[in-house]
Parts: sequence; C-alpha cells; structure tokens
Amino acid sequence: MKLDSAQLERVANLFRAFSEASRLAIVQELKTGEKSVSEIVEALPTSQANVSKQLKLLYEAGVLSRRKEGTLVLYQIADPMVFELCRLVCDKLNRDTVKPAKLRF
Repeated sequence: MKLDSAQLERVANLFRAFSEASRLAIVQELKTGEKSVSEIVEALPTSQANVSKQLKLLYEAGVLSRRKEGTLVLYQIADPMVFELCRLVCDKLNRDTVKPAKLRF
C-alpha cells in the first residue's frame, strides 16, 4: 500500500526531527528517563536557548512528551520505538564502516 502525500509528509517530518546532532544528543540523554530542561542543558555542550529550541522541535514532531511539575517542565521519550529506529541506523552504520569502533545509541 502506497502512502498518500499527507502521510509521506508526516514521515518526512519525523525523519527531519532526527536530522540534527543536538536533537539526537537530547534523545540519547532521555534514554535513561524523564529530565528537566536544566538537566538536559547541564548534560550537553550547548546553550539553554538551543536546547529549548531543539526540545520544541522534538515535541512538535511527536518524539517527546512533556509535563509540568510546579515550575519545571519535564521531557521524556513519547514512544520507545525511537530507540529501535536509532539502533537500526547504528547497526547499518556499523556494517558500512571499515573501522572497528562500534556505534551504540
């Protein structure tokens, strides 16, 4: 069954969410569970403004969910399928590489 243009656009938007290394770093940080914006900022070598921008894009793409707890906004992975997708990509890159270093997400 072929996807129609609206469905193809939804797929493209999801893949677009993974097209920036800092967004992948955020997803990787959230692999261990829910975190606040400040915890994510502390873990990554980038600014709070950039983290907030990337969180917004990931949230809008449906990759992340969020909830408020007092003044904190906590983010988590919306669907663990994200990790399976990342694993598939890492496996493909590992097969293609000539260097022995293995990629793990």
